[in-house]
Amino acid sequence: MKYDFLKTYNVILIFITLYISLIVGFFFDENLNLGAKPDWYFGDIPVIEALSVDLKKTFINYDMYGHRHSPVYLIFLSFLKSIGFDYDLIRFIHLNISILLIYFFFKCLSFKFDNIEKKILLIFSFSIFLSPTFRSLAIWPDTRIIGLLFFVISILEFLKYLRYKKKIYIWKNTIFLICSSYISPNFSLFIIFFAYHYLKENNFKDLFFLYIFCLASSLPVFYYIFILDVNFLMVNTPGEITGENISLSFNISDKILIISSIILFHLIPFLLNKNFFCEIIKNLKKDLLIVSFIFVILIYFFNYQINFTGGGIFFQFSHFIFKNNVLFYIISFISLILLFSFVKDNLNNFLIFSILIISNVQNSIYHKYYDPLMMILFFSVIIIPSSLRFFDKKNNIFIIYAFYILYIISRIFKNNLLSF
Repeated sequence: MKYDFLKTYNVILIFITLYISLIVGFFFDENLNLGAKPDWYFGDIPVIEALSVDLKKTFINYDMYGHRHSPVYLIFLSFLKSIGFDYDLIRFIHLNISILLIYFFFKCLSFKFDNIEKKILLIFSFSIFLSPTFRSLAIWPDTRIIGLLFFVISILEFLKYLRYKKKIYIWKNTIFLICSSYISPNFSLFIIFFAYHYLKENNFKDLFFLYIFCLASSLPVFYYIFILDVNFLMVNTPGEITGENISLSFNISDKILIISSIILFHLIPFLLNKNFFCEIIKNLKKDLLIVSFIFVILIYFFNYQINFTGGGIFFQFSHFIFKNNVLFYIISFISLILLFSFVKDNLNNFLIFSILIISNVQNSIYHKYYDPLMMILFFSVIIIPSSLRFFDKKNNIFIIYAFYILYIISRIFKNNLLSF
């Protein structure tokens, strides 16, 4: 379809406008995710300061700083500090590195949708500038956004493998995934997804050295966490009782209901597509009984508490309006229907959604973990119904932008007017 606004200067103007908006946010200390700013000042800066003074001592005692993120990227930032950069300059450098995420997302889009005009894909990829999580974690340095950057590069190499079937892309995909995992360990579980695809078309013998390489790459992590006993992953998070701290939670009901509701939120722009929505409704009659059965079981074991913090927009909103889980349960049921329509008879999607659920081992589940990750996965490795045909209508691009703008407004409203 022909887009009448796709002149080159319009595309450049959109980029400049969105980039300037991020710079303005930088200078005015924009903090849409609310926790990003204090995390930087009270979590990251003390560690960076210590690393810049005594790298070895801080690295060996990293778990004593109460920091649940990998120290790898913080070591890089501490190097910038040690050579004389002040923290505002470090933040600005990080902001511009973060923009590479948008570039590599565009590369994934242009490779997968090579029949779509690149200017359309560029404008679509620019929408990440409006993601509250991207903006917050770009303005206030966070390891997760850099881990996501390397993860997206690994996806690009995976897409190249799917088309060209050359083993060089398997190796490149794996190397970038390892880099991503060292910076943000939750992405490491995606090795299961990639291995599934590689083993479908290659013998284990052909991939033997690749798996030896993966094993060797994981040894420093195991040595650091289990031999040196620097287990930063076990840093405490809020418990059920005020003042209580716990680290891990294996309540799968909590994770499925909350994460599926967060996924539903990020798929709202696509549910507005009539054909896509009708296909979901059509499958509802066949899926309703089994989804209802699963839902009842999940409700029985659900035990997520408001004082855990997090829980996603729908969980928080349900407690703010009704002081209970009723609205959240209704939305969770709808989200399960959507999720089930994606994973049934589709092992590819089942693996992705399973990894998204089990990769969160702590008891607190935050909305920011899935923004803008869900949109990136949705347009790269998740198999979506052919009825969506998202890029056929220019209104769909406007819907994405409108969605993110409303999302930003809701964050501003929550942060400034509400107390939950």
